Amino acid sequence: MRYWFLNAICGLLVLVLLTMHMFTMHLDDVLALFFSINTEPLGWDAVSARGASALYTGAYVVLLGTALFHGFYGLRTVLTEVWTSDRAGRLIRGACWALGVGLFVVGLAAAVAYHAKVVPA
Repeated sequence: MRYWFLNAICGLLVLVLLTMHMFTMHLDDVLALFFSINTEPLGWDAVSARGASALYTGAYVVLLGTALFHGFYGLRTVLTEVWTSDRAGRLIRGACWALGVGLFVVGLAAAVAYHAKVVPA
Protein backbone atom coordinates (compact mmCIF):
# COMPACT_ATOMS: atom_id res chain seq x y z
CA MET A 1 0.00 0.00 0.00
CA ARG A 2 2.93 2.34 0.76
CA TYR A 3 4.31 1.98 -2.78
CA TRP A 4 0.86 2.47 -4.31
CA PHE A 5 0.50 5.80 -2.47
CA LEU A 6 4.00 6.82 -3.59
CA ASN A 7 3.01 5.85 -7.16
CA ALA A 8 -0.06 8.11 -6.94
CA ILE A 9 2.06 11.02 -5.65
CA CYS A 10 4.59 10.43 -8.45
CA GLY A 11 1.75 10.43 -10.99
CA LEU A 12 0.60 13.84 -9.74
CA LEU A 13 4.15 15.21 -9.83
CA VAL A 14 4.62 13.90 -13.36
CA LEU A 15 1.37 15.59 -14.38
CA VAL A 16 2.48 18.95 -12.93
CA LEU A 17 6.03 18.78 -14.29
CA LEU A 18 4.94 17.62 -17.76
CA THR A 19 2.40 20.44 -17.88
CA MET A 20 5.21 22.88 -17.15
CA HIS A 21 7.34 21.18 -19.82
CA MET A 22 4.53 21.39 -22.38
CA PHE A 23 4.07 25.12 -21.82
CA THR A 24 7.81 25.80 -21.86
CA MET A 25 8.75 23.67 -24.86
CA HIS A 26 5.67 23.16 -27.02
CA LEU A 27 3.22 25.94 -26.24
CA ASP A 28 5.66 28.83 -26.46
CA ASP A 29 3.26 30.67 -28.80
CA VAL A 30 0.60 30.64 -26.06
CA LEU A 31 3.09 32.00 -23.53
CA ALA A 32 4.12 34.69 -26.00
CA LEU A 33 0.49 35.64 -26.55
CA PHE A 34 -0.43 35.97 -22.87
CA PHE A 35 2.84 36.88 -21.16
CA SER A 36 4.89 38.56 -23.90
CA ILE A 37 7.53 35.86 -23.59
CA ASN A 38 9.10 35.63 -27.02
CA THR A 39 11.82 32.99 -27.07
CA GLU A 40 12.52 30.04 -29.28
CA PRO A 41 12.60 27.09 -26.81
CA LEU A 42 15.10 25.12 -28.90
CA GLY A 43 17.37 28.08 -29.58
CA TRP A 44 20.82 27.72 -28.05
CA ASP A 45 20.35 30.71 -25.75
CA ALA A 46 17.16 29.24 -24.26
CA VAL A 47 18.62 25.73 -23.99
CA SER A 48 21.79 26.93 -22.25
CA ALA A 49 19.76 29.20 -19.93
CA ARG A 50 17.62 26.24 -18.85
CA GLY A 51 20.73 24.10 -18.46
CA ALA A 52 22.38 26.75 -16.30
CA SER A 53 19.34 27.06 -14.05
CA ALA A 54 19.57 24.93 -10.92
CA LEU A 55 15.77 25.06 -10.70
CA TYR A 56 15.34 23.57 -14.17
CA THR A 57 18.03 20.97 -13.55
CA GLY A 58 16.36 19.99 -10.28
CA ALA A 59 12.95 19.84 -11.97
CA TYR A 60 14.38 17.59 -14.71
CA VAL A 61 15.88 15.25 -12.12
CA VAL A 62 12.61 15.14 -10.12
CA LEU A 63 10.64 14.52 -13.34
CA LEU A 64 13.05 11.75 -14.30
CA GLY A 65 12.81 10.03 -10.92
CA THR A 66 9.05 10.30 -10.58
CA ALA A 67 8.40 9.22 -14.18
CA LEU A 68 10.70 6.21 -13.85
CA PHE A 69 9.14 5.13 -10.56
CA HIS A 70 5.60 5.63 -11.84
CA GLY A 71 6.32 3.78 -15.09
CA PHE A 72 8.24 0.87 -13.62
CA TYR A 73 5.73 0.44 -10.78
CA GLY A 74 2.96 0.16 -13.37
CA LEU A 75 5.02 -2.24 -15.49
CA ARG A 76 5.79 -4.38 -12.44
CA THR A 77 2.11 -4.48 -11.53
CA VAL A 78 1.08 -5.59 -15.02
CA LEU A 79 3.83 -8.20 -15.30
CA THR A 80 3.15 -9.72 -11.87
CA GLU A 81 -0.50 -10.11 -12.84
CA VAL A 82 0.58 -12.12 -15.89
CA TRP A 83 3.25 -14.22 -14.14
CA THR A 84 1.91 -14.96 -10.67
CA SER A 85 4.58 -17.19 -9.13
CA ASP A 86 6.65 -15.86 -6.24
CA ARG A 87 9.88 -16.45 -8.14
CA ALA A 88 8.63 -14.49 -11.17
CA GLY A 89 7.49 -11.70 -8.87
CA ARG A 90 10.94 -11.43 -7.29
CA LEU A 91 12.67 -11.45 -10.68
CA ILE A 92 10.30 -8.84 -12.11
CA ARG A 93 10.61 -6.62 -9.05
CA GLY A 94 14.42 -6.89 -9.09
CA ALA A 95 14.63 -6.20 -12.84
CA CYS A 96 12.34 -3.17 -12.56
CA TRP A 97 14.35 -1.72 -9.69
CA ALA A 98 17.68 -2.40 -11.42
CA LEU A 99 16.55 -0.85 -14.72
CA GLY A 100 14.91 2.09 -12.98
CA VAL A 101 17.91 2.90 -10.81
CA GLY A 102 20.28 2.41 -13.76
CA LEU A 103 18.29 4.75 -15.99
CA PHE A 104 18.00 7.28 -13.18
CA VAL A 105 21.77 7.29 -12.64
CA VAL A 106 22.40 7.80 -16.37
CA GLY A 107 19.84 10.64 -16.55
CA LEU A 108 21.11 12.24 -13.35
CA ALA A 109 24.69 12.14 -14.62
CA ALA A 110 23.65 13.72 -17.93
CA ALA A 111 21.63 16.51 -16.26
CA VAL A 112 24.34 17.33 -13.72
CA ALA A 113 27.13 17.17 -16.31
CA TYR A 114 25.27 19.51 -18.66
CA HIS A 115 24.45 21.89 -15.81
CA ALA A 116 28.12 21.93 -14.78
CA LYS A 117 29.18 22.53 -18.39
CA VAL A 118 26.96 25.56 -19.04
CA VAL A 119 27.29 27.26 -15.64
CA PRO A 120 30.11 29.78 -15.82
CA ALA A 121 32.97 28.91 -13.50
